[in-house]
Amino acid sequence: MGDPKKQRKKFPRPSHPWEKDRIAAENKLLRQYGLRRKEEIWKVETVLRGFRRNARRQLTASGPQAELETKQMLARLRRLGLVKGDATLDDVLGLTVENVLERRLQTLVYKKGMARTPLQARQLVLHGHITVGGKRMTVPSYLVGVAEEAEIQCIGGVPVEAQPGPEVPPAAEAGEAGGEQAVEQAEPKEG
Repeated sequence: MGDPKKQRKKFPRPSHPWEKDRIAAENKLLRQYGLRRKEEIWKVETVLRGFRRNARRQLTASGPQAELETKQMLARLRRLGLVKGDATLDDVLGLTVENVLERRLQTLVYKKGMARTPLQARQLVLHGHITVGGKRMTVPSYLVGVAEEAEIQCIGGVPVEAQPGPEVPPAAEAGEAGGEQAVEQAEPKEG
């Protein structure tokens, strides 16, 4: 056995570090999907860039091998739920970062109601409380296939509905005169 290969980055950094529009869009995605750092967005962009590169290559190629590779790529993207059943290579070129982020395990756990927030969904996955097809998954960025989506389950713990958590009064009630009563009802009294 030889020495393990040096680990390398799986993504390139943005070419210009201080673009206001890009930073605002990345911050919005971080909040919306409960991501830890922008590197996760850059990794998804790299995956998406690879899908698009393959689609452009298949559009220019011809012959039986090109048709076979096109069918295989579209079948893979269908299994991941990124394109519909009658998709073409133009649909692959139209994919966005949000399409890929929607297929992450972390996002699907949140969308299925197993967690109250995307960050709590990430914590459930990292702590090993989520299984996919009977296998424990601890990778929030795992791209869940359409067939596996129904097999996502929460194990070993209290369901989210029964977990204690802070009750947040609606914004309309907090601003009214009765806002103090809403806060008192939300906090259990000791004694």
